[in-house]
Amino acid sequence: MKRSIVLIGMMGAGKSAVGAELGRRLGVPVRDTDTEIQAAAAATIPEIFARDGEAFFRARESEVLARVLRGPAGIVSTGGGAWMRPENRTLIAGAGVSVWLDCKLSTLWRRVKQKPTRPLLQTPDPRGTLERLMAERAPAYALADITVAVQDSDSVEATATRVLDAIRARRPDILEPA
Repeated sequence: MKRSIVLIGMMGAGKSAVGAELGRRLGVPVRDTDTEIQAAAAATIPEIFARDGEAFFRARESEVLARVLRGPAGIVSTGGGAWMRPENRTLIAGAGVSVWLDCKLSTLWRRVKQKPTRPLLQTPDPRGTLERLMAERAPAYALADITVAVQDSDSVEATATRVLDAIRARRPDILEPA
């Protein structure tokens, strides 16, 4: 790979799982910014949010993203809010291609409703919060270089195939010739 493939999208879109599959298929490193933040902080994301707040977390997220993108080209899975910061979009554009894994609300809700590890959903109406976040973020996500619609029935493997097909069609310069 000549440049990194950076997966963006809402929590539950499958960025980590699809990223791992893409890394396996392409034989490149996979970096998950949420995992990197947790390792650096020696704390979980919910703990960081509770202790330091979202603004602190977002600043660390930007630092980690910049560090990861300075490394070798590979697959980068970002947290759902990373793409919302213009400076992160600039970093990603400079180092790779952004791919939005676009899921329907029903798919996202099915995937995240049983997970207490989503600090932004710790509200009296988590589904309503997810819907609001999705509506707020969709215009920014639509700025991605490539959009891949993810269907409820899609497997990780099928989604990874569609991501690679989209990259080959829209940004073939990212991948080394086979």
